[in-house]
Amino acid sequence: MTHLNVEIKAKCQDPEIIRRYLQTNHAEYKGTDHQTDTYFNVQHGRLKLREGNIENNLIFYERNDQARAKESNFYLVRVADPPTLKEVLAKSLGIKIIVAKKREIYFIGNVKFHIDEVAGLGNFAEIEASNFLAAMPKEELRRQCEFYMTEFRIQEQDLISASYSDMLIAVRK
Repeated sequence: MTHLNVEIKAKCQDPEIIRRYLQTNHAEYKGTDHQTDTYFNVQHGRLKLREGNIENNLIFYERNDQARAKESNFYLVRVADPPTLKEVLAKSLGIKIIVAKKREIYFIGNVKFHIDEVAGLGNFAEIEASNFLAAMPKEELRRQCEFYMTEFRIQEQDLISASYSDMLIAVRK
């Protein structure tokens, strides 16, 4: 089943501002995950295997790259044996790029927050409003993202349009 996600990704100059806000507003802290996202070569969209100590998922998504709040439709499959699946996908599709990051994960209702430290790129914040738990119109998901963007003092010039994978590919060229 496909789900709708509205996301804001931004450079994060001071992660402590976001961390304090989330703690003060009783966000549910899931922990710090050391994640490896392996992106595979696909005809369209993005396919990645996320391996971490909290999250282990195969994720396929389609999204337009834009700096403002962006919509994506995604499929998420929990994975019990990430190393074997990674080997099969690498042999059949080929690896596009690997992204390593340290990610703090928080929730307030249906909104997921990430404070990321991405190897080779720096610090970022993500706000993801999703209809994964309950049906919500995309206008409400967008409003939620914009509300937290304001609360976190994220400026327009800090917004990022590309995925971490595309940013790393650009850096390595």
